[in-house]
Amino acid sequence: MLISLFGAVESGVIYAIMALGVYLSFRVLDFPDLTVDGSFVTGAGLTAISIVNGVPPVLATVLGAMAGFIAGCITGVLHTKGKINALLSGILMMIALYSINLRIMGQPTVSMLNESTIFQQLEAIWSRLGIDAFFNGILTALGADRVPTTWVIVIVMIIVTLGIKFLTDYYLKTEVGLALRATGDNQKMIRSLSANTDSLIIVGIGISNGLVALSGALIAQHGGFANVNMGIGMIVIGLASVIVGEAIFGKRTIAIATIAVIGGAVVYRIVVTLALQVDFLESGDMKLITAILVIIALIAPKMIQARKEQKRRLRKRAELSAQVEEA
Repeated sequence: MLISLFGAVESGVIYAIMALGVYLSFRVLDFPDLTVDGSFVTGAGLTAISIVNGVPPVLATVLGAMAGFIAGCITGVLHTKGKINALLSGILMMIALYSINLRIMGQPTVSMLNESTIFQQLEAIWSRLGIDAFFNGILTALGADRVPTTWVIVIVMIIVTLGIKFLTDYYLKTEVGLALRATGDNQKMIRSLSANTDSLIIVGIGISNGLVALSGALIAQHGGFANVNMGIGMIVIGLASVIVGEAIFGKRTIAIATIAVIGGAVVYRIVVTLALQVDFLESGDMKLITAILVIIALIAPKMIQARKEQKRRLRKRAELSAQVEEA
């Protein structure tokens, strides 16, 4: 169980980057972008085929993220310049990316099992420094029957994800970032202030899909392969992470909202992992688990708020009754 939870945290931190991208499009820009299902595979596929052809893993990862950024920008152009509905723009780009990804990869699945990935290089450095023995000793002391060999992945990915989180926070507080947030809130208002909302939307959706593609590139290297169908349902997972995180941690400020998204991605993976430990549930039930989790995250806060409001009204009524009796 401890190893399973460790794996859930490990994958959750990587998926958190994708969730941050979804947060930018859905929450900041209020743009229902379904390009995510395609750009996730674009990042994974381009990174995998680049590594197989001898490109250094770090450069291959950057190329994957850039490809996702370009895909997002095209979606933004379809919406702003082509005047196509936002939802339809994302759907069209997602469909186009399926064929584009097949062209990039050359086959449905690209294996990297015999290739050096960014995580394998990190693990080699970690092992040479001897730091892994320290963490393995901690898990052994906690009673784990076997210890994971991927401590470096968790620690490095936490640092990388938090770094992206802080950069996102900083960007959204800059003049351009404030204009981006204002565009999501009220396009007509920000346009009246001479802001170029078209450019803001294009760049915003581009950054969103760049983060999604970066997550896909890292997930592909983490799993050792890229598959043309691995992006199916990614938008649902991203939304689940955002909604669950906001329900648990809140969203009062940008800094809290982004950390909530990261926490939501980790909580989502942990909940799914624990749910799959139940005997009658199978791996094919993951989408059902996701749907139930999102429903609970959407309904529970409203029920809690309604309960608080009811108690407040009852308390106010009791106070008024007491005042009337005293009079």
